[in-house]
Amino acid sequence: MRRLSRRAFTAAALSTLVTAGDAGALARRATAGEMRGMWLATVFRRDWPSRAGLPAAAQRAELRAHLDNAVRRRLNTVFFQVRPSADALCPSPYEPWSQFLTGTQGQDPGWDPLGAAIEEAHARGLELHAWFNPYRVASHTDLSLLAPGHPARRNPDWVVPYGGKLYYNPGLPQVRLFVEAAILDAVRRYPVDGVHFDDYFYPYPVEGDVFDDDRAYAAYGSGFADRAAWRRHNIDLLVQETAARIRTLRPAARFGISPFGVWRNATTDPTGSATRAGVQTYDDLYADTRKWVRSGWLDYICPQIYWNIGFPAADYAALVPWWASVTRGTRAELYIGEALYKAGDPAQPAAWRDPAELSRHLTLAGRYPQVRGHVFFAAKEVGADPAGAMPRVVADHYRQSAQPPR
Repeated sequence: MRRLSRRAFTAAALSTLVTAGDAGALARRATAGEMRGMWLATVFRRDWPSRAGLPAAAQRAELRAHLDNAVRRRLNTVFFQVRPSADALCPSPYEPWSQFLTGTQGQDPGWDPLGAAIEEAHARGLELHAWFNPYRVASHTDLSLLAPGHPARRNPDWVVPYGGKLYYNPGLPQVRLFVEAAILDAVRRYPVDGVHFDDYFYPYPVEGDVFDDDRAYAAYGSGFADRAAWRRHNIDLLVQETAARIRTLRPAARFGISPFGVWRNATTDPTGSATRAGVQTYDDLYADTRKWVRSGWLDYICPQIYWNIGFPAADYAALVPWWASVTRGTRAELYIGEALYKAGDPAQPAAWRDPAELSRHLTLAGRYPQVRGHVFFAAKEVGADPAGAMPRVVADHYRQSAQPPR
């Protein structure tokens, strides 16, 4: 991919003028709908609930407050994490109740968070996409700490310890079918507006550790050029099969994925982006996100472009047009995942201390008709944003409410 001029990108990003072309693009999006979403993370109680063991009424009140914040910011979609670690935030015949509700995995919280979240979201005019993590099992390596009867305890051969954590092995067909069944059971029983995967497939690389799938590769890896190709095939199957089954079970629900923002660097593959990222989803997570878009498996893709404009290794201004080119002419809508959590953080590059940085992202992305909206990480910052980045986005871009794309 030809490297575009940094000066040209910067000028476009910093401009606050709306050209006639921009106005036309905005008008088209207003007619067709615009994604304005937020992730609501439950893993480690990142956003909700605020602590373990809250009474059901208090948990529900906190959930309502997050949804009210979404409405106040003129958002229209919530991505609610309902399977954070091989567990469930709804009654499930496949997996135990999540420990993040009560503090004890398998303990009934006394209410149905997914059912309530859908009811409360719809009452506010919000769509709700159920967010599932496919393969993460635990943030430790001790199977005995899992709830009695946990599928990983019953099937220890399904599990791989890696980097101090436990993961289901994507290379085992029985694991893939189980994961799909657990996810699709919720899709069958609840009127979700969408099904959402995050960026975790094979785990992110941990220096000095090896993901030990030797036996699975020996059993199922014949016919592939190498282990990497086999691993990508395993994830391809998960995505393709899940997409097909969602369309059968709940045709109105949309299926999308939010991958790490870099597919491959152009130095690795000339069709990649003009980046120098240390992680590439194709090579390190075995997730061929570009293929999923071009194969028609996804209704949308929401790359996590969590870097500022001008960031040397992965420039927001380089990645947005790259992803626009990937989705151009496909059925997949493009939403941009935005790092609201970085705004005002002194540990981040200086650009993030400017409250206008995030607003400039939306201005830049608005020049690409393939970009149909943005999703913000995450709910806690949507509600309480001391840096002032989200109010600036609302003032500059969300003065009127908008329906999500349909």
